[in-house]
Amino acid sequence: MKLLFDMFPVILFFIAYKMGDIFVATGVAIAASLAQIAWLKLRRHPVENMQWVSLGIIVVFGGMTLVLHDETFIKWKPTVLYAAFAVALLVGRYMMGRNLITAMMGKQVRLPEPVWDRLNIAWVVFFVVLGVLNLVFAFRFSTDVWVNFKLFGSLGLTVLFVIAQAFYFSRHVLEDES
Repeated sequence: MKLLFDMFPVILFFIAYKMGDIFVATGVAIAASLAQIAWLKLRRHPVENMQWVSLGIIVVFGGMTLVLHDETFIKWKPTVLYAAFAVALLVGRYMMGRNLITAMMGKQVRLPEPVWDRLNIAWVVFFVVLGVLNLVFAFRFSTDVWVNFKLFGSLGLTVLFVIAQAFYFSRHVLEDES
């Protein structure tokens, strides 16, 4: 359910694009992202830093797309978001001494520290690859193809990556002593 909730703006962007155009879709994505945050606040649920960053990026890049009537900005948005995630993981680990992957998943799974470090680097590499792929699809293919990649390609790659990651860390899970 969380994945579906997180994908809500992207799914609505896709539907709005298919029914309208890139500018309608961009406006819908901005509205959906704002609604998502408002829903969490109204329900008194915490808003994760990642959601705030995503909202800021969609408002800025989507806003520039709408104001300047230039789809280039919205096409850069996923790459900027993935880069922000990669940088956050690197800064968290190597400048602040905090592995953010451990912070997110450490309550569900106990792993040795070197495994957490490898997972952190794997996520950094994954986000960089997604960012590069986004640029390839955004600027080497039609907007139609890019929109399809944005939903199906990036979601599919993420699901495959998470499954591969689960297989990897399942070999290293530490058992509780209790």
